[in-house]
Amino acid sequence: MKVGVIGAGQMGSGIAHVLSQHGNEVYLYDVSNEQLKKALVNIEKNMMRQAKKGVFEESRIAEFLSNIKTIESLEDIKDAEFVIEAATENEDIKLDLFRKLDEITDQNTILATNTSSISITKIAAVTKRPEKVIGMHFMNPVPVMKLVEIIKGLATDDDTFNKTVELAKSLGKEVAVASDYAGFIVNRILIPMINEAIFAHFEGVASIEDIDKAMKLGTNQPMGPFELADFIGLDTVLAIMEVLYNEFKYDKYRPCPLLVNMVRSGRLGRKTGRGFYDYTK
Repeated sequence: MKVGVIGAGQMGSGIAHVLSQHGNEVYLYDVSNEQLKKALVNIEKNMMRQAKKGVFEESRIAEFLSNIKTIESLEDIKDAEFVIEAATENEDIKLDLFRKLDEITDQNTILATNTSSISITKIAAVTKRPEKVIGMHFMNPVPVMKLVEIIKGLATDDDTFNKTVELAKSLGKEVAVASDYAGFIVNRILIPMINEAIFAHFEGVASIEDIDKAMKLGTNQPMGPFELADFIGLDTVLAIMEVLYNEFKYDKYRPCPLLVNMVRSGRLGRKTGRGFYDYTK
């Protein structure tokens, strides 16, 4: 299948990686040519890691990489049979992209969004094919995590839903179906938990290190909430909390002031070298 992937960041490159690994012809787009180059380097590195773990033979990496074509114009995605948008978690950016994709691609092409919190119905409404718009939320890191959340918008038809589930399963993923409410399943539960951990530290309950230790050893989570927040990106955590708060107006979704200040300071986690932990050493 010819699949377009919009955005070559952490999520987009991971999605392209998995699609190429399962024989799809991938068109990977990003506004930054440098990001496209970086994505290909990271995809190859991650495939090497998989090969060393015995997931597939190292000799197959060149074949997988040949399935990925980087493109610098959205027009080059016009022949794709399926498009997955994985741009920044910003509503205005996503709405603008879907308007453009609706004009560029065939009207039968399914337009999926990897949004982790924004309304599928709202995204679909800016297109002339709301029945062909759907949420396809991969987990990070995409090559490792088995889950894909599938979210139907108010107008999404059964054919679009069934084809999206089929694609997810062809990639070796498990599917969980969610209704179109902010945060869906995972992030509606996970991100407020992270926010509450930040509040606990902010209010002097315990240190960052002790909260992470308590959650790892006390609940058997592989990463503590601060470590996980740094991995996700504090800007992304804040963006999702703001979507939840604006959507539901419940005080329990109010972002912690410490999280807000961390993002304002540019300490966004691993991707900037500093978040709640220091990764520069």
